[in-house]
Amino acid sequence: MAFDLTSPAFDEGDAIPVRNSCDGEDVSPPLAWSDAPDGTEAYALTLTDPDAPGGTFTHWVLYDLPGHAAELPEGVGDAPRLENLGSALQGQNDFGETGYGGPCPPAGSSHRYVFTLYALDAPAGLDAGASREDLEGAIEGHVLGTADLTGTYRRQG
Repeated sequence: MAFDLTSPAFDEGDAIPVRNSCDGEDVSPPLAWSDAPDGTEAYALTLTDPDAPGGTFTHWVLYDLPGHAAELPEGVGDAPRLENLGSALQGQNDFGETGYGGPCPPAGSSHRYVFTLYALDAPAGLDAGASREDLEGAIEGHVLGTADLTGTYRRQG
């Protein structure tokens, strides 16, 4: 079942703001969602770049957001455990860091960045620092629905 994922910072298919990229403050954008499936106990979120030269690049892994949550503020930070978000956990991105790593494609090329929110019937059950692949394995069979939001980013140069 699909539900809705939006951002007050950019619309579906539009450019992600510079402040949310490696050229700006590199802070995560605000996100909001609605119409999640009944029975949602937790959420997980990934941000990927399917246009990266070496294959899909993971920019953000976030999981165990409480099922009552309906938004993420801008700039959630890079702590492994986000106490202000119901003790949600952050995994490792492909930059080798915990938390959000903003869009940073090669200069002159435009890439798509896909935020995918998973509505789950149970928390992922992983420790902080998990990879996207670990998360995908842990939530298999527990996904009640997904919501996607795609933005683009192009570096000048």
